[in-house]
Amino acid sequence: MNIQIFGAKKCRDTQKTERYFKERRIPYHLIDLNERGLSKGEFEKVKAAVGVERLLNRESKEFAKLNMQYIVHNREEMMVLHPMLLRTPIVRNGPKVTVGYCPEIWQEWD
Repeated sequence: MNIQIFGAKKCRDTQKTERYFKERRIPYHLIDLNERGLSKGEFEKVKAAVGVERLLNRESKEFAKLNMQYIVHNREEMMVLHPMLLRTPIVRNGPKVTVGYCPEIWQEWD
């Protein structure tokens, strides 16, 4: 397994996700979205797996600050430029992707 966790270190769900993989001694790589966002290619792969609406965190401070409720056309571009608009954690295992804390799905991953 090649697990990548995209999230913010202060996010409770990201912390729970880290703990889940640590407890099972499953190696993972944490990418802090405060330091580095998703590349355009990574974003496209994640978007293809879960859909853009599932990725957008409408409850984030960044969503309100950028007035995203009024932006219809450039949402995907804004999500790449402002990674704190993304719902976290985003967990990737090759082509498999989850958004949020989903241990029932991770258990099925080999």
